[in-house]
Amino acid sequence: MVKKGSWVMVHDIVLEANERSTNLPEDTKKVPLEMWAKGFLLEDGQMGDIVEIKTITDRLVKGTLLEVNPSYDHNFGKFVPEILEIGIRLKHILWGGEANE
Repeated sequence: MVKKGSWVMVHDIVLEANERSTNLPEDTKKVPLEMWAKGFLLEDGQMGDIVEIKTITDRLVKGTLLEVNPSYDHNFGKFVPEILEIGIRLKHILWGGEANE
């Protein structure tokens, strides 16, 4: 049992593949439009139940209860050496290198 007021994540299919715009790339048209949202559970529920949450921005969202106390685990992708080199070169071009930081 997940208690009312718990911080949770829900999932919902916003549009099935056949409901999506025809103005999309072919690979995108083939899959549903999905939503994952985090918020506070408005009523007690079980994992897998359709529940309603209230997000930090006060939106009311319904979806399948997936996780309790979800964390934020986004990142900016894997390390790319070329991007590191760009940053070093840019510092030198703009400010004359590390000596002028």
